[in-house]
Amino acid sequence: MAEKNYIPRLKKLYREELRQQMTTAFGYANPMEIPKLEKIVVNMGVGSAASDSKKIGAACDDLAAITGQKPQITKAKQSIANFKLREGVSIGAKVTLRRDRMYEFLDRLVNVALPRVRDFRGLSAKSFDGNGNYSMGLKEQIVFPEIDYDRVDTIRGMNVVICTTANTDNEARELLRGFNLPFPKNDKQQAASNVGTDKV
Repeated sequence: MAEKNYIPRLKKLYREELRQQMTTAFGYANPMEIPKLEKIVVNMGVGSAASDSKKIGAACDDLAAITGQKPQITKAKQSIANFKLREGVSIGAKVTLRRDRMYEFLDRLVNVALPRVRDFRGLSAKSFDGNGNYSMGLKEQIVFPEIDYDRVDTIRGMNVVICTTANTDNEARELLRGFNLPFPKNDKQQAASNVGTDKV
């Protein structure tokens, strides 16, 4: 019975604190205007899968362990001779998280995975896309404790895209800052007009 009433910590934080903080900061007249998390997409590219199909299976296992959800295999949309890539060949895996799983993953990303990144100095504020969505890259899947280092066949990086309903990057940044994403204090100057995806 207790499981049915379980609310992820960050979801509770959003409902009880962040909604009011965002309203105070931006003066929303309608509660429906308050930005919220929409989904988180975790993508793992496996370029070597074109020549070794077992690599895709290993990447899917890693993603499933990290996110708690079965990944979807991504396939090449066109053939590229230089890369020996044929249309339709599996080249990666991705997971789209929504609702409770989205909040649980973000909690583990911020409080467990990022602190385990070597020489971590905070996230770049340049990686917003202009529409309130934030992209970041991780060089190693082993920063997640769900991955058993001794059983890893190869180190894989991944991209994490956090999609929000915010209309501006400034609103999205304040929302994500409320979830304790470690942006630098001077990120407003740093964010200016540059848009990119930095790996940490």
